[in-house]
Amino acid sequence: MKKLLLIALIAIIPAIAGAGTDKRKTKKANKETTEWRYELEAQATGQQGTKVIKVWSYSKKPSVARNQAPKNAIHGIIFKGAPGIREQRIAPVLALVKNPKMAEEKADFFTAFFADGGDFMKYVSVTDVANDVVKLDRKTYKVGVTVTVQYDALRKALEQEGVVRSLGSGF
Repeated sequence: MKKLLLIALIAIIPAIAGAGTDKRKTKKANKETTEWRYELEAQATGQQGTKVIKVWSYSKKPSVARNQAPKNAIHGIIFKGAPGIREQRIAPVLALVKNPKMAEEKADFFTAFFADGGDFMKYVSVTDVANDVVKLDRKTYKVGVTVTVQYDALRKALEQEGVVRSLGSGF
């Protein structure tokens, strides 16, 4: 009986310790993401209302960069836009928000929007499973992931929240 109890304890302790490290890893990944270190490239215009974007995310671990790429893509579409590729006649994607202080003004909305599993996931899907991974130095990886962004739906949602002015409001 004592052996059985000892074996059970030995099996449970690493599982409990592992659960704590997963939470720490997720928290650390979210902290890295809030620094918003990424680059965007417009790849193509997808079906009507969508944009195909390549996101280059930076992290100490490629898996973290890969998992945070959809969040980076949506953040980039909202605040930065994505340059086009002139040689391939791919038009740039304009940022939805023109006011650089909007992130601070609507901080509560964006905190909830970009939370893990938040509403941003409704507007993005990963389309390229084979990712580009570049090791920049001993501790940093640059990971490229191609995603499809529901651009028109995202714009409409941001208009309803008062983050973006509607296209008809300027007239």
